[in-house]
Amino acid sequence: MTHSVIELPVHADDRRIARLAALAIGLTLAEAALPSPVPGIKPGLANIVVLLVLLQYGWRAAAWVSGLRVLASGLLLGSLFAPGFWLSAAGAVTSLGVLALARHLPSHYFGPISLSVLAAFGHIGGQLALAGAWLLPGIALIKLMPVFAAAALVFGAVNGVIVARFLVSSGLEKTIQQKT
Repeated sequence: MTHSVIELPVHADDRRIARLAALAIGLTLAEAALPSPVPGIKPGLANIVVLLVLLQYGWRAAAWVSGLRVLASGLLLGSLFAPGFWLSAAGAVTSLGVLALARHLPSHYFGPISLSVLAAFGHIGGQLALAGAWLLPGIALIKLMPVFAAAALVFGAVNGVIVARFLVSSGLEKTIQQKT
């Protein structure tokens, strides 16, 4: 009797994405432990990793890191396929869509901070769209929109500043500018 073995080759890019996804997952788990005065408002620390990956390795790598983060975090937090998981997935997909479009904007006007704010607005927009279609009546969401928009602006800007400072301190800023 012969056994067939399926071997999948693992490349350096695969290992890099796995490490970066693990970092994003760790940040998501740490963030889940933080108390929030308003349910659904979190700083989005894992988005720092996703934005760094986007700027350094491209959209495809960022999509992998983001998707793995959503899936693994849902599994580890016990919310896989629960409403919170779908809201997270909707936010991640919309945010990645916004970042895919934003890649075509002039890089001298749209750096890490503005990209982070756009991604944060995309994230909350995707979540609110799904919540409005599935969980909450539209009028309740309209009342919450200013709070969520303010949080997206503040946390998006703060996360963008963190990314910008990291790029400068690590010397990656010039490398990224040369790519664009």
